[in-house]
Amino acid sequence: MAKIVKTPATSSRIPWQDPPQGMTAPVWRYSNNPIIGRNPLPGVSRIFNSAVTPFEAGFAGVFRVETTSSLPHLRVGKSLNGIDWTFQDKPITFYFSENEIWNPHYAYDPRVIQIDEDYYVVWCTEFHGPSIGIAKTRDFLKFERLENAFLPFNRNGVLFPRKIKGKYKLLSRPSDGGHTPFGDIFISESDDCVYWGKHRHVMGKGGSGWWQNLKIGGGPAPIETDEGWLIFYHGVTNTCNGYVYSMGVALLDLEEPSIVIKRASDYCLTPEMPYEEVGFVPNVVFPCAAIAEADTGRIAIYYGAADSYVALAFTDIDTIFRFLETHHESVGNDQSLGK
Repeated sequence: MAKIVKTPATSSRIPWQDPPQGMTAPVWRYSNNPIIGRNPLPGVSRIFNSAVTPFEAGFAGVFRVETTSSLPHLRVGKSLNGIDWTFQDKPITFYFSENEIWNPHYAYDPRVIQIDEDYYVVWCTEFHGPSIGIAKTRDFLKFERLENAFLPFNRNGVLFPRKIKGKYKLLSRPSDGGHTPFGDIFISESDDCVYWGKHRHVMGKGGSGWWQNLKIGGGPAPIETDEGWLIFYHGVTNTCNGYVYSMGVALLDLEEPSIVIKRASDYCLTPEMPYEEVGFVPNVVFPCAAIAEADTGRIAIYYGAADSYVALAFTDIDTIFRFLETHHESVGNDQSLGK
């Protein structure tokens, strides 16, 4: 079976819970979900769609925080066990230079990716419409903001956790200014994390199942295995009762990650629990972080539930690769410039 190649160094084990007896699903939920509930802080109505990474003796996270005005911003949280969180009392301040603050009017759906000694935050930022904002930090105290990666409109930016052939790689989902009733995943590369180009198509909506027939988008940072980049992503369908967001899984080529090696035809997690089905936006499972252990093969997945909560789920490398092997669909890869 596949092995996880490398994970960030930490003295803390990732959160973990063994699967329930008789469990046949490839991903199982934490029994005490959600780990962050409604009205978690004074003046804050919801925290959801947030990203977590190992840091120092525990874990750090960048969280999507919505005040009672429903305006989203990003805020740092810290935890010793990855489950119980304390939060800074103010939004992140982004510094474009030593004396210049460059804060977005709104910011949401962050991902946090460690590359060498830096932790990169990638999020949907306000830029005359939604686009991809990027910043980096080493201490989760001061954040250096980089140039926005793309023109509007774009969402779901996800960096790979190392350079590939000397280049930064970034997944994204070009969109529009509305709720985006379409969307495929693309990949771009950069020498310096500022100028982006060589855009290629990775995966399209649809696949073999209706659960992702409206749009798809990147999720957590890819996990490097000896067989390819393991990615969890969200897929959306439009039902007679509205959108439903589920989680899928795929495997990308290590050296050319625009190439899909395998892609599961079935979702691996879909709204089924009350905290996923009922909330500010019903029927949403939206993965934003997946932290893994190379020695145990365990993977903890943080996801937004119903745009109202932060929840936690688990899998391991053997289980998820068996799922990929038994549920994969045929894939085609057209890397032409026109694709």
